[in-house]
Amino acid sequence: MLRQSKVFRDNQVVQERIMDSNDLERERGITILSKNTSITYKGTKINIIDTPGHSDFGGEVERVLNMVEGILLVVDSVEGPMPQTRFVLKKALEFGHAVVVVVNKVDRPIARPEFVVNSTFELFIELNATDEQCDFQTVYAIGLKGKAGISADNLADDLGPLFEAILRCIPEPRIEKDGALQMLVTSTEYDEHKGRIAIGRLHAGELKRGMEVKVCTPDDACRIGKIGELFVYENFGRVPVESVSAGDICAVCGINDIMIGETIADKVSGTALPTIKIEEPTVRMSFSINTSPFVGKEGKFVTSRNLRDRLYRELERNLAMKVEDGETADTFLVSGRGTLHLTILIENMRREGYEFMIGPPKIAAIEVPEEYMGSVVELLGKRRGQMLDMEASGPEGTSLLKYKVPTRGLIGLRNAILTASRGRAILNTIFDSYGPWAGDISSRDQGSLVAFEGGSTTSYACVNAQERGILFVKPGQDIYKGQIVGIHQRPGDLALNVCKKKAATNVRSNKETTVVLDEPLSYSLDDCIEYIQEDELVEVTPESIRMSKNPKISKKK
Repeated sequence: MLRQSKVFRDNQVVQERIMDSNDLERERGITILSKNTSITYKGTKINIIDTPGHSDFGGEVERVLNMVEGILLVVDSVEGPMPQTRFVLKKALEFGHAVVVVVNKVDRPIARPEFVVNSTFELFIELNATDEQCDFQTVYAIGLKGKAGISADNLADDLGPLFEAILRCIPEPRIEKDGALQMLVTSTEYDEHKGRIAIGRLHAGELKRGMEVKVCTPDDACRIGKIGELFVYENFGRVPVESVSAGDICAVCGINDIMIGETIADKVSGTALPTIKIEEPTVRMSFSINTSPFVGKEGKFVTSRNLRDRLYRELERNLAMKVEDGETADTFLVSGRGTLHLTILIENMRREGYEFMIGPPKIAAIEVPEEYMGSVVELLGKRRGQMLDMEASGPEGTSLLKYKVPTRGLIGLRNAILTASRGRAILNTIFDSYGPWAGDISSRDQGSLVAFEGGSTTSYACVNAQERGILFVKPGQDIYKGQIVGIHQRPGDLALNVCKKKAATNVRSNKETTVVLDEPLSYSLDDCIEYIQEDELVEVTPESIRMSKNPKISKKK
């Protein structure tokens, strides 16, 4: 779309997935942050916001939905709508937005566009779409080749049919051009030279550079601010302007204390717009300072003050996240939309130079389609769960199961539940109370191999250790006492020494034995968080991800 609307020069080299500018987005192949751009087609300016499709980043979607009048729902011509599509589509339909369904990759040999359109229609029905929304326009496309058409068998040589569908099906902004100035801040960025930048769409009036405005919230807390610089999004960048009219998306500099959800309004008669409502977080983890013997070796920021400042700074733009102080001064409870939501934050922090420890995620209530309910109930039963309530949550064919489950019984259960429900279960959590011991829980069949001596690992010791299970380490690695170095092949933890050296004697063997070491198991950050149990921690530094036994819990035992 950008290329065909002449955003780029003819000889300009353009990288793939240009909107996914964040390093993590490129590495994982997913969209994490919402981003703005615009194109002009036949004299009409079309603002485009690229949003994530995964429910863990639903907060990014919810905060920008009031900036648009319609959405392009892109689905694969073979797979159809994915499970995570349900959440973001449901939110768009609740806003009453018009939908254009784009069936992409119709040139795939096993493409089944008719089935995909029918599946999408069924999803609209399940999500209580209105009759008008269910009567959506379908456009078929080959994104890589820049072709689109109203029929899968007859594509134009360009994306003209898609642009025409946008102009025809997506209404113009509902605005008050001559009303008192109103602009809801839906996103913020930070620039070293310009300070905080507020991004949003003008709902009414006109915004001018240098004008004084009122910054307010629905509870009538107002203050005066002054507009410094003003930008609009044109092609693939920000362009400075003197004024912006209602209906356009702009970026405002000069108000350094402005927050997402506040309204920039007319200084005299302006009123606040309704603030942005975000659904509650669903998963919680504890973040604490690094207490391992290797603390400070690889990271720049290791103190609790560094950790506190970074986590609370994240709240300024990540609305779906919550941070609370933990039981001790160096522990913080961080809540997010899902494990992926939190692991992205953790990964960004370690790349910025932070060192810290994280505890296992805590999960406690499930919304699941009825046909998968039996499998989920069985899984929870094994984890000492007590069912408190079960109710059908409407015509979407889902049931809401409320359980009181010991937190330790749900660790590592996320992937099992998602597998049992084919990715359609939604997990929610809230702390209920401290209760009596519910009994032993087997949430993981195997124990851990734990080093009882620190030092540098040796081939001799690793050969003996790999007979006990699967190792995470290889010879020549520095480890510390209490570090988890592998998975035990049996239940229960096993302490062993992977730093032991072969005894040097003057007795020579007639033949040298050949040592064959298995390739160590490489666990990603996400894998480690799923693996650890209640008495274990993940140590995160800019260069390493390690697991260890929690010394505080070990001492209690």
